[in-house]
Amino acid sequence: MTRLVSALISALGVLAGLLLLAGAVRAYRSGASGLWIGAGALILVAVSYALVRDVRDVRRRRSAPTE
Repeated sequence: MTRLVSALISALGVLAGLLLLAGAVRAYRSGASGLWIGAGALILVAVSYALVRDVRDVRRRRSAPTE
């Protein structure tokens, strides 16, 4: 159950990363530095990796034979 909660939190992290990236694009269009887009993209990649890792772990645990 803990691993499932971790995967759900990671999914929320991806949503937050998408919102951050959208905000960075808006700020860039308003004249802010382009580094915000790079930072937002980097954060999105990091949280996406965490989500993939957590989902793989949940699947591995569910398909493992119980003794």
